[in-house]
Amino acid sequence: MIDKELLEILACPACKGDVRLRDEKIVCAQCGRKYPIKSGIPIMLVDEAQKE
Repeated sequence: MIDKELLEILACPACKGDVRLRDEKIVCAQCGRKYPIKSGIPIMLVDEAQKE
């Protein structure tokens, strides 16, 4: 699980939009990209993201 304080400072690397936790992924509220979480670490790489 991702700490709420960490989630507040994270931003989407593609569009700089706010992100939120949904279905064990970090999801950008602006562009819809979904970033995976592996072993409790968010992988905030555009190449690793799934486009919604």
